[in-house]
Amino acid sequence: MLARTPLHERTSALCESWAWRRWAGYAVCGSYDMSHEREYHAIRNSAALLDVSPLYKYRISGRDAAWLLDRVLVRDVINSKVGQVMYTPWCDAQGKVIDDGTVSRLEESVFRLTSAEPSMRWLHLNAAGMQVTIEDVSGQTAALALQGPNARHVLEAATGSDLGGLRYFRVTSARMGTVPVTVSRTGYTGDLGYEIWMDADRALDVWDTLVAAGSPWGITPTGILALDIARIEAGLILLDVDYVSAHKALIANQLSSPYELNLGWAVALGKEWFVGKAALAAEQRRAAEWRLVGLEVNWDSLERLYGAVGLPPRLPAVAWRVSVPVYSGSAQIGYATSGCWSPLLKKYIALAHLRMPYGAAGTEVDMEVTVEHHRRRAAARVTTLPFFDPPRKRA
Repeated sequence: MLARTPLHERTSALCESWAWRRWAGYAVCGSYDMSHEREYHAIRNSAALLDVSPLYKYRISGRDAAWLLDRVLVRDVINSKVGQVMYTPWCDAQGKVIDDGTVSRLEESVFRLTSAEPSMRWLHLNAAGMQVTIEDVSGQTAALALQGPNARHVLEAATGSDLGGLRYFRVTSARMGTVPVTVSRTGYTGDLGYEIWMDADRALDVWDTLVAAGSPWGITPTGILALDIARIEAGLILLDVDYVSAHKALIANQLSSPYELNLGWAVALGKEWFVGKAALAAEQRRAAEWRLVGLEVNWDSLERLYGAVGLPPRLPAVAWRVSVPVYSGSAQIGYATSGCWSPLLKKYIALAHLRMPYGAAGTEVDMEVTVEHHRRRAAARVTTLPFFDPPRKRA
């Protein structure tokens, strides 16, 4: 039986569609309405409120907390500042990605690490001989994402605080009524947004405060179907969809390095040592064979394929998460992993792994599409990620 998040009492009462989805052993709302469209537009035009409590969360504290995380993660944790948040992957000894998440420096020797999959064993294996306490606080800590151009207005009304000075990827303390919370300027939508962290037993109070404060600003409870479209527009990867964890891969071809996932910018090769450094340094010298890129499907090509069977183009109603071949001429040169119709950009887009040099921006390729039960190829163009990157995200 799937577990219920600390916010289930509120989300279940609002979920008219009963479109539930599985996330890390929890039941979460796919869409509250019968369609996710209104919720998607809240992300891009007003303020969307999402229950992201199923994230795995670890509190890492003690004298060697920074050293442990600096050893495990590819980012430069030692030199991070209190109040800083960093997005980061982490790798095995061969430099292949195990998982990705965020690490927040809450105090000098206290950190919060989030991950998509359980990470307790990996952290303990690398903590041998260190003075550090590793706590799984996933069940005790609830989390909400408040995303969209009105997110700051809602949050300031709910906390009574001026958050204009909270920079991108920073975290601060605040209160919502009598409830202490931490607020990070982070999210999974590629838009202006915040994530709010609180004790699980006070989560309903925080939800109620945000909904009341956000009513004038169009706050909208939002499910993960809308989130999936937003994260593809933002070029953000999803474990088990856009890459396979090194701990779960069955063959070498399923493995990916940070460079192959467009995350080379996160690898701090200047650090003295971290798990996978030697392999990543060697790869950086020779350049990755694969690259994660964006694809924009040519509309005229799609229209011709459907027109040939007497149909208008049919677009996916929700984001898809399957492997789709990508070609150059007669040769398969990669595969797309997730895609959608972007309501904002008015484009059919996808994330794809392509062999170099086909991953260069502007390269013309073909992506497989199914038209009336037959496999066809639509023209597409390689583009850099993200597809959508508004200035308000960082402003």
